[in-house]
Amino acid sequence: MIQAKAYAAQTPETDLAPWAFERREVGAHDVQLEILYCGVCHSDLHQIKNDWFPGIFPMVPGHEIVGRVIKVGDHVKNFKTGELAGIGCMVDSCQVCENCKEGLEQYCLEGNTQTYNNNDRSGIPTYGGYSNTIVVREEFVLHVSEKLNLAATAPLLCAGITTWSPLRHWKVGKGHKLAVLGLGGLGHMAVKFGVAFGAEVTVLSTSPSKEKAAKELGAHHFVVTSDPAQVKAVKNTFDFILDTVSAPHDMNLYLSLLRTNGTHITVGVPPEAMSIHPFSLLGGRKSVAGSGIGGIKETQEMLDFCAEHNITSDIELINIKDITTAYKRMEKGDVRYRFVIDIATL
Repeated sequence: MIQAKAYAAQTPETDLAPWAFERREVGAHDVQLEILYCGVCHSDLHQIKNDWFPGIFPMVPGHEIVGRVIKVGDHVKNFKTGELAGIGCMVDSCQVCENCKEGLEQYCLEGNTQTYNNNDRSGIPTYGGYSNTIVVREEFVLHVSEKLNLAATAPLLCAGITTWSPLRHWKVGKGHKLAVLGLGGLGHMAVKFGVAFGAEVTVLSTSPSKEKAAKELGAHHFVVTSDPAQVKAVKNTFDFILDTVSAPHDMNLYLSLLRTNGTHITVGVPPEAMSIHPFSLLGGRKSVAGSGIGGIKETQEMLDFCAEHNITSDIELINIKDITTAYKRMEKGDVRYRFVIDIATL
């Protein structure tokens, strides 16, 4: 077994603290990374607190991982030691169901294996990227370009692909009016991608103070959704709304901003169910859809696109010893736009 170190939560009530554990040995089809950086996702906090479902403890969070290959199995074909690589939200899937065969491993019909807070196919708990090393089967490891800022690349593995995938699936681009609801870790990437794809991008936010930041990211317009006059001015306007908000909000209000045949795409995960009145949909043949992360092939396509166009996340690099403070700030929305842990501080 490989000796590893991490920051882990022992229970939902305890802060993260240093923890020693073991990773599996590198198998014939495995790649081992020395982890360099790991992004801090809001879902890390949700899972530690058991907000969505009972967790597996001790828990090592982290699914936005960038590192360097330090060992490969005998049958690994696409990675060599010394290369940069990334690992996102999943580390395995059945590979044989219709979704996996179509490159949609995130929707594996047998259930994919999450990078942490999950049991792998042998029943062993998975541990994430708040650690110094990780071993993953080759099919779930991604190439990372030397051109990219590595720390700022880490959030692409969740925040990036979570917004890239729906924008690509619905072919959002030139001629479309895209509204991005919320300007946080997900929202700021949605703005960057929407602009890069040629869409006319509007940020919808309850916070007037975010207008300057939205424009700096490339947004063409900004609407304060707590201002009835501004909301009225954009009724029946948007082809797509990409909803990144993880707090409860009025879906019916935002559906009224879609034009006929418009689509409201949910990627944020509020802790409680939200109601939608049928008339909010019937009045313009409107749709509500959801999207979860992305498959391995499209995640690699995103990373390649980002390397070509120099797109990364806006981040604040932190010492892992400050993770509890970072969580408290994240809950208050006090980060632009993603914390990333420098694993050298572990």
